[in-house]
This record gives sequence, C-alpha cells and structure tokens, in this order.
Amino acid sequence: MDNTENMEDIKRYFSQECFASNSGMTITEVSKGYAKAEMKIEKRHHNILGTVHGGAIFTLADMAFAAASNSYGNVAVAINADISFVKAAFEGNLYAEAKETSINPKISTYVVNITDDKGDTVAIFNGMTYRKKNKLDIPEE
Repeated sequence: MDNTENMEDIKRYFSQECFASNSGMTITEVSKGYAKAEMKIEKRHHNILGTVHGGAIFTLADMAFAAASNSYGNVAVAINADISFVKAAFEGNLYAEAKETSINPKISTYVVNITDDKGDTVAIFNGMTYRKKNKLDIPEE
C-alpha cells in the first residue's frame, strides 16, 4: 500500500467517527502528522447567544487532532487537550488545521488552528497523545 492509499484509509477510518460526523464535520486532508477538517456552521452549532458553541469548535479541532495523531497507522489517544477561543464565529464554515509539533515513540504533540471563511483565527487548540503499539483497526472497503 502506498502512502496515498494509507491516508485515504485514515480519512475513511475517521469518517466512521459518529459524534463528529453526526455534527456535520469531515476530514478533508491527511498526511503524516497533519490533518484538516471542516464544518459548515448550522443552527444546531449555535449556543444560546447565537455564536458557534465552544463544544462544536472543540470537537472540530479534536477531530483534526485525532486524524493527524493517528496518521502513522498506530493508535494514538489524547492525554491532554486545551483550547483558547479568540474570536466568535456565527456563520459560514470553520476549518481546523492540525500540525504535529513533536513526536517520540510514546508522546506526540499538536497545535490545531481553527479559522473562519475569512482566514481569521477563531481558536487555538493544543493536544498531546500517548502513542500505543497497536495498529489502527481499519476495516476493508
């Protein structure tokens, strides 16, 4: 299997993630230590104040983080995550771009920038994973 097929497998694997996919989020790009996800903002994503709920933004960031950290084909589980909200979002689309900042056999770290349609930063997410030896259980198509 070449690297491109492997990345398509990772995208397919994460498309099965029920909570994020039921929330209208999709992985759009994956490579080793990197991933992008997006979400079209809908009324269901708004909080009582009419802005996108912080939980929806966190979930989008977490989805990109999960795809990037599992992109090597081994199970990586979050052991820490935090987010800073820097701008309210109301409509359009949100994009999450996860980039690996460090990796070793057991621990890896990532930063995820969440932006709006204008390219303005909405939130900054930092995540750390524990990298297990188990391979991802990617079902055949």
